Amino acid sequence: MLQTIENYAFPIISLLIFFAVMLLLEGVYLFWKSYKGAAAKRVGDRLRALSASRDRSKRAQLLKQRMLSEVPMLERLLLRLPRAHKLDKLIFQSGLKWTVSRLLLSCAALGFTSYGAITLLAHQSLFIGALVGGAMAAMPLMYVLYKRNRRLHAIQYQLPDTLDLITRALRSGHAFSSGLQMVGEEMAEPIANEFRIVSDEVNYGVSLQQALMNLSERLPITDLRYFVVAVLIQRESGGNLTEVLSNLSHLIRERLKLFSKIKVLSSEGRLSAWILGLMPFALGAVMNLVNPEFMAPLWTDPIGIAIIKYMLILMAIGVLILRKIIRIRV
Repeated sequence: MLQTIENYAFPIISLLIFFAVMLLLEGVYLFWKSYKGAAAKRVGDRLRALSASRDRSKRAQLLKQRMLSEVPMLERLLLRLPRAHKLDKLIFQSGLKWTVSRLLLSCAALGFTSYGAITLLAHQSLFIGALVGGAMAAMPLMYVLYKRNRRLHAIQYQLPDTLDLITRALRSGHAFSSGLQMVGEEMAEPIANEFRIVSDEVNYGVSLQQALMNLSERLPITDLRYFVVAVLIQRESGGNLTEVLSNLSHLIRERLKLFSKIKVLSSEGRLSAWILGLMPFALGAVMNLVNPEFMAPLWTDPIGIAIIKYMLILMAIGVLILRKIIRIRV
């Protein structure tokens, strides 16, 4: 009997160890999923998104504090900077999951790295190093502004369909708050997330007026502010909200058509600006490949370096003038 138990002891112990390890791994996975899983990330994003309001009352500030940095010391330092919250607002409007500290550290790292590479490795002057370092330091901020403009542009083009959806919901007997919730559930991103925030704020006890004002604060879009003003006026003075939203949707569509026509008419000027801006660099690269000795004085001779400096300054001024010409405000 004892011999039989000894023969089966090792397999039984091995099996128990196997089950213990499997249960341990399952526990670790469930613990990780509860904090870092997809559902937890969605909840965290929704909570972090409830921000960007000027209203400082306790009810309106519920779950609306965004972290400027994940490091407590940097968080305290950034809270003292007057422009930190404006940078955070730009990041939020761009849709990027960055923090202000990450943006500033990226700018500083690129700037100092480029400055050191130009002055120490390329042996250029401090002025050239400062220019290149400043340009590279501005790249993360330019990327944030680029993403912000793209996101706001996408929201502006989604707005007419959003108003049509709310209008259909009102005509079918739903409340206005239910129409906002339908937009968050049925429309595509990025406008769906913004209306989900409005719906969440209303559910957490913020007044509809304040929630809509927060929406107009987060999204500086003229057409969206027309929508907010129309809804608030209708709630104060009464009237047919479905007709108001339907007319507003038609007006926004006509404005977008006008923008598209202007973009087509100004396409020739924009193409000319791109050609005039890129042609000197393209010709310089081709000439340097074909005849390097002819182009060498521009990099080695002090007079050639001075010519390049003043040429780049004049080209920058010319690009700004061309940009001013082709941008038509309606």
